[in-house]
Amino acid sequence: MQPGRSGITAHILLVDDDTSLLKLLGMRLESRGFRVTTAESGREALTHIEETSPDLVLSDLRMDEMDGLALFHELQRRMPGMPVIILTAHGSIPDAVSATRQGVFSFLTKPVDRDELFEAIDEALKQTPTTRGEGGEAWRSQIITRSPQMERILEQAYMVAASDVSVLLTGPSGSGKELLANAMHQASPRADKPFVAINCGALPEQLLESELFGHARGAFTGAVSQHEGLFLAADGGTLFLDEIGDMPLPLQVKLLRVLQERQVRPLGSTKSFPIDVRIISATHRDLDRAMHEGDFREDLYYRLNVVNLKLPPLRDRAEDIPLLAKHMVAQVSARHKPFVKGFSPEALNLLASSGWP
Repeated sequence: MQPGRSGITAHILLVDDDTSLLKLLGMRLESRGFRVTTAESGREALTHIEETSPDLVLSDLRMDEMDGLALFHELQRRMPGMPVIILTAHGSIPDAVSATRQGVFSFLTKPVDRDELFEAIDEALKQTPTTRGEGGEAWRSQIITRSPQMERILEQAYMVAASDVSVLLTGPSGSGKELLANAMHQASPRADKPFVAINCGALPEQLLESELFGHARGAFTGAVSQHEGLFLAADGGTLFLDEIGDMPLPLQVKLLRVLQERQVRPLGSTKSFPIDVRIISATHRDLDRAMHEGDFREDLYYRLNVVNLKLPPLRDRAEDIPLLAKHMVAQVSARHKPFVKGFSPEALNLLASSGWP
């Protein structure tokens, strides 16, 4: 049996509208040493999630009102990275393929084989981050906060960092999306590989294409040497695509192909190169609206938005403003030795009450 995130006995939330099976499965799990909470519906399960944070959710697929997949999607929205195992008496290959493609950890058919169930649970818990490890909080050292809202986002980010799923960070400009992307990279198994960032809205289309995918010598006027591109530069690590909503449509098509095929062909080259890159993207735009207006490809959107983390604007985390202000003064003082050493209480009050547009 695997320990939970806190290093103690793992806590499993068991969801099934068949009360007799719920009791039987609960007893079976408890006999193995797990701590078990039960729920007779998806709605009840969500109430338990608000009250406690289980290490794993084990849910029936066919339930009234909210089925197992609907519950999974809501869990993914509220607690990205939470491992979910789905059980069904109506198992089929299409159901299993669909569920696992959407991120469900495992899909088991009733009656569940005891050993198969425990093996699936152990594997899921192995892939769930259990402790902060030797690095403690070092992965998030660049993020200055004491906001409960931000702490919840950081906990979700830490859980998601262990997997390779694509993450879309949303929130206004200046809310810390690149800092969070870098922190997730530091918390991931890819931390010893490159973290490469690019602003997709800051470069003209041809230059952005060359920067991302690379080019062969002579591919265009001025291409006097070969350029490997950022996908190859980030191989084994993380590529952060900032302001992905500003990427031109023709490049969106090429990006989608790279993500699908896991290989990149530089401009002007006849050879493709395999890549192993984790994608984190970010935008301040409403991509749902851009998608419906034809400015952003729907297939690319769903490739990038496997997990969505929404960062709050500064005006919604006023408790962080004094911390950030003091941190920035300390940075400036270290570089330039200015006369100003801090803020008066009145100045901090003015900063904290600002609308921060």
